[in-house]
Amino acid sequence: MNMKSVITAIAIGFASLSMAATADAADRKVVVAYQTDALPSSVAIANGEFANATGYDIDFRKFNSGAEIFAAIAAGDVQVGYVGSSPFAAAASRGLEVKAFYLSSISGIDEALVVRNGSGIESLSDLKGKKLAAAPVSTDHYQLLALIKSLGLTEKDVQVFAIPQPEIVAGFNRGDIDGGFVWDPALTELKKNGKVLVTSRDVADKGAATFSAWVATSQFAADNPDFLKSFASVINKYYASYASDEGAWSADSENAKALAKLLGGTPEQHAAALKNLSLLTPEVQASEAWLGGGDKSGAAKILKETAAFLKDQGKISEVLPNYGAFVTADALTSASN
Repeated sequence: MNMKSVITAIAIGFASLSMAATADAADRKVVVAYQTDALPSSVAIANGEFANATGYDIDFRKFNSGAEIFAAIAAGDVQVGYVGSSPFAAAASRGLEVKAFYLSSISGIDEALVVRNGSGIESLSDLKGKKLAAAPVSTDHYQLLALIKSLGLTEKDVQVFAIPQPEIVAGFNRGDIDGGFVWDPALTELKKNGKVLVTSRDVADKGAATFSAWVATSQFAADNPDFLKSFASVINKYYASYASDEGAWSADSENAKALAKLLGGTPEQHAAALKNLSLLTPEVQASEAWLGGGDKSGAAKILKETAAFLKDQGKISEVLPNYGAFVTADALTSASN
């Protein structure tokens, strides 16, 4: 082989390597959807740690609700997303193949029904004849409807508007509605001219438990298990920091400032919102009580109970026999803390 042939062969070899690298990089792209909730792990979105830890090119996109995220997943535009259990139950019941691999929080005081000052609502017995709102197909919408049912009332007794959170805040401030079941930043805004009547934890105690979770399409989860493990490890790191280092999450901390820059609002608001979360350790999440145990897992049972309620309300047409296929502890059982 003459020198020209050698040079040509080398050039072809480098070109092939370059094409392979480009193809590999293209395979390691993912669109991840998040919402406006203040979570410790959201700092890793702001500072790029999720991308660094996973080695993937991550396109983070902000959405206003889980229903919007599931619509994007169904359209093939999103592979991983942060959602609530009510839109999750609805999407799973309609046949969307997704898996929850990390529970961000469970029913707590970070979501609540806030009633407007001057609305005439002092207790739950005052809700009849009032106008309330929640984001469509959200966990808040589910819990608001469940709360009304637990009081022996129907949507004929209480007007329920399913509208996005920005519209809830605007309608609340105008006096068009009497209350809203919301999460932050809307929760903080409504409390400026209202009071918390009942929290998500209160409604869970009445039998309508909820959770928020990171989900991935079943295909992406099967093809990218290492991504989910690395992603879960990053969340573990920030949740552990929040649990052990209070000063690192105070209103004047860099973490609170990062959340404000990413999500809007002020560091003070996010520091306060974080205190309302009900977080689970990785070990508890991976147990049968939550993501472990397949059909017997706590998360699967909540999905089925939620689906049954949504069917009774005419929101979905079918309840599946079980929901174990939609939850997995695989990323947690091998994720490092």
